Amino acid sequence: MTTEELFDVVDEQDRVLRSEARSVVHRDGLLHRAVHIFVFNSSGELYLQRRSMNKDSAPGKWVSSCSGHVDSGENYDAAARRELGEEIGLYDPINMKPVFKEAACRPTGNEFVWVYDCHSEGPFILDPDEVSDGQWIGLDAVNGWIEERPRDFAWSFTHLWAKYRKLVER
Repeated sequence: MTTEELFDVVDEQDRVLRSEARSVVHRDGLLHRAVHIFVFNSSGELYLQRRSMNKDSAPGKWVSSCSGHVDSGENYDAAARRELGEEIGLYDPINMKPVFKEAACRPTGNEFVWVYDCHSEGPFILDPDEVSDGQWIGLDAVNGWIEERPRDFAWSFTHLWAKYRKLVER
């Protein structure tokens, strides 16, 4: 028997209020926590993953290299490392660091999100329940693809990618 994931419900300052089941958090639009990780290779390409059609939100959409919820009682850093391992089999990211924190908002699905980046050359082992496909892509190609076909991507990714680009292009 599978038990449902528990997430920390947080207030507008990202302070934990209580734990709730995933279904309740999503059904009621409660504020909660997530991580997104952008993985780059030595050629400067970004690894994108395509979400499995089994996912309850944005099935089949292209997203960050890795993303996921922070479990109840877990911190953002631990969640980022756990998700990398679970989704793409990356257990030894190089120079993983937090880049920025995004406040909970509609494009993030009411999630406070810490965005990380790191380096790896792959290859990756994709969890088929989470990820249906993945590819390395140059940054100009990513930006052009988003501009031409934004519906290919999850809202959260395009929102966070735009902010990431502004921060790192300084």
